[in-house]
Amino acid sequence: MDPIDLNLLPALDALLTEGSVTGAARRLGLSSSAMSRTLARLRAATGDPLLVRAGRGLVPTPHAAALRARVHELAREARDVLSPQHDRLDLAMLDRTFVIRANEGFIGLFSAPLVDAVTKAAPRVRLCFAPKPAKDAGPLREGTVDLEIGVLGAFAPEVRTQLLFRDTFIGAVRDGHALLSGSITPERYAASGHVVVSRKGHFRGPVDEALQTLGLQREIVAVVPGFPDALQIARRSDLVALVPRSCLRTDIGASFSVGLIGFELPVATPAIAVSAMWHPRMDADPAHRWLRDTVIATCRLA
Repeated sequence: MDPIDLNLLPALDALLTEGSVTGAARRLGLSSSAMSRTLARLRAATGDPLLVRAGRGLVPTPHAAALRARVHELAREARDVLSPQHDRLDLAMLDRTFVIRANEGFIGLFSAPLVDAVTKAAPRVRLCFAPKPAKDAGPLREGTVDLEIGVLGAFAPEVRTQLLFRDTFIGAVRDGHALLSGSITPERYAASGHVVVSRKGHFRGPVDEALQTLGLQREIVAVVPGFPDALQIARRSDLVALVPRSCLRTDIGASFSVGLIGFELPVATPAIAVSAMWHPRMDADPAHRWLRDTVIATCRLA
């Protein structure tokens, strides 16, 4: 198959629209001689004269007249395909389902304000919150998940990231817990029973390393997969939960914080950086960019 020079398409559109070599040249920013050479190439490519002399002007051949509307539409579609889509997103008409994978804590805290923000701007958009059993880039790569929320850790090198907010760990106990009756020292904290969160069932973490430097070791009574689970246990027992500070925020409707008191840890622990992650193939997608911006704004305003 002979190669086709698609650069001839906008030239043909200009010639058929203007009906003049000079007018087409002006439209495309070319010289008249260059436009004349292009017309000669178009005649050779189509096997038709296209524009013929009629007095002092040019008139289209029947074949050119039949092509005019079709060529104009093809040229418009080509420009549309090869132009940035940033300004062409109609949120009122956007009909799409986005899958967001996040842990229970994030969903419990931010799903309500996020759904509210999305539906107000784009009423036909649907959000599907998926559970996050492990840190795995597979769903992002395969396209089954649009946006991942969490702590980076060891993730795929090609994945794009955007910091949403920083958090810190605190302790949480039921209202009236004996630990609240005095100063919470490392010794008193370590002497309590504890419930910790780990999807992989790990019993140790940064708090235990900090306590170990002081010659202390806490007693882990229970390990659960999610922070809401830890808070539920702490509310109904004397166990101390270790959770992000955001889990005890009541101003954004976190129902699992009711009846619990948070306190500063008596040892230092690293901050938590919660980020949004997505596959680079979605980087330039206008709808996905809008979703990312909405998630970022919701987290920072909440």
